[in-house]
Amino acid sequence: MTSPALRVIDHCVLPVGDLATARARLAALGFTVAPEGVHPFGTVNACVYFSDDTFLEPLAIGNAASVEEAVGAGNVFVARDRAFRQELGEEGFSALVFKTEDAAADDRGFVAQGISAGPMLTFSRGFRDPDGASGTASFRLAFAAEPSETAGYLFTCQRIGVPQVDRSALEIHANGARAISAILAEAGDPARARAFLDVAVPTPAGTIEMRPGRHGSGLRFAGIVLAVTDGARTERLFSEAGIDYTRSGNRLTVPPAPGQGTEFIFEEA
Repeated sequence: MTSPALRVIDHCVLPVGDLATARARLAALGFTVAPEGVHPFGTVNACVYFSDDTFLEPLAIGNAASVEEAVGAGNVFVARDRAFRQELGEEGFSALVFKTEDAAADDRGFVAQGISAGPMLTFSRGFRDPDGASGTASFRLAFAAEPSETAGYLFTCQRIGVPQVDRSALEIHANGARAISAILAEAGDPARARAFLDVAVPTPAGTIEMRPGRHGSGLRFAGIVLAVTDGARTERLFSEAGIDYTRSGNRLTVPPAPGQGTEFIFEEA
């Protein structure tokens, strides 16, 4: 029997209470933040893109009526976002997303494994680069979650329409961040959580760092490790900006703050 293909991170979904607050916080941390993106089902984002083709997706409610309609129609993305906010608050790290070339096949696999979080979603949204050039991005998503988990989840994302815009300027950050290198996860039963991840989205060693959790047995994503080009430069920026952080070895850990609902760990690599 052949081993399943290893999964590669696409992005992290980070619920926020207010997109302007998130934008200000991310800018203070030295990130270049993209123009606002509007989903057709009521949510909005302001993404941070990295040169390794990963990104952070701060996600806010833009149109509550559209969200209500989408939840009623069975949209898993907004329904899970709502569940996360109701259970854990307006800010955090709700979903880890992986690249795929075939979301439909992933969806069939999740259903067969008994870990599907609901029906697949296909949608499009507009995109603008810093120079004002625009395009339309289209995506197909397949969702998975531990059967008893109601808030945190993961999904695979197939890019079925890629806008012909240049986002290279958005991938240059004053803090030197260039990649998502690892994810911190926690669970009351780490072995069970690891087994779920290994079935749903097997990843290269070191991609997901698991630790004992504080929220019962369910899986929670607790932090994001970001590779930076020059740790000393990053630390100077934080010091000059008055950012709260701690150093451990070559890692700078920035705790959650308004607009940043999860730990960011900056690591020279």
